[in-house]
Amino acid sequence: MRRVLKWIGIVLGGLLGLLLIAVTVLAMTGGSKLNKQYEIKPQPVTISEETAVLERGEYLVSASCMGCHGDDLGGTAFFDDPAIGVIPAPNLTAGQGGAGAVYNNEDFVRAIRHGVDSEGKPLAIMPSRAYWHYSDEDLGAIIAYVKSVPSVDNDLGDKNIKLVGRLLIGAGMMDILGAESIDHASPLPEAQEPMVNATYGKYVANTADCHACHGPSLAGAQAPEPGAPYSPNLTPNGNMNQWTTEEFLIVMRTGQTPDGRQLDPAFMPWKDYGRLSDDDLTALFLHLQSLPTAVAAE
Repeated sequence: MRRVLKWIGIVLGGLLGLLLIAVTVLAMTGGSKLNKQYEIKPQPVTISEETAVLERGEYLVSASCMGCHGDDLGGTAFFDDPAIGVIPAPNLTAGQGGAGAVYNNEDFVRAIRHGVDSEGKPLAIMPSRAYWHYSDEDLGAIIAYVKSVPSVDNDLGDKNIKLVGRLLIGAGMMDILGAESIDHASPLPEAQEPMVNATYGKYVANTADCHACHGPSLAGAQAPEPGAPYSPNLTPNGNMNQWTTEEFLIVMRTGQTPDGRQLDPAFMPWKDYGRLSDDDLTALFLHLQSLPTAVAAE
């Protein structure tokens, strides 16, 4: 009996040792990803203070940035989980604690398009995989507007990812570092003329980050946020094939679907997308209707 207990103890000790090794490796991998240094020399964009440029920038920022960084761009306590850690959406203005107080134009391009901060480290929960698709003209307009807003004093501090968060990142179960999957040397997008057609609708879909939740083909996927429901199929094979353009606009403005469901803004940011113009939303709908019929990959 003692011999059996001894062997059980040895086995359990070995398993515990393996577990500790796995935890250590995953934690180190997550930490390495968080602290990776990216050497990126971004292509410069023109930053103009012309009224039309600032108006375009305000329009794009209202739909793409204010949902996380606040209507005044002064930052929000975006993510705070006792087990995983704290990830603020930082103050973008030139006030105390704001990126605008220390970022130059190149830093803003690097952050928005490439997902890294002024020191070359990856930003967390920054949708640069989508924002990479912005044309130079639109990116320049966004930066111009961000630099023009009134200063807000709001120092939210740095992100602080705890052990569990580092383990999840190391295991690939917490995909929050957009810089990892961007081809930083690939050809940049061309300028896009806003039009009510499927071609421009694809531009809207790409920059609005639809693929992050609905999958590469927009045929549906499990959204990455903890607790998020399965994101539906947006291709003609999904439920939207029964919707009219008017119904699509209502959904994007109110979150209310034609069958009476209320979309949760925590997982479907219709309040942000609802700030897009009728023309841009119509173009997006035309793009979704033009997609090839698809089903989600298993």
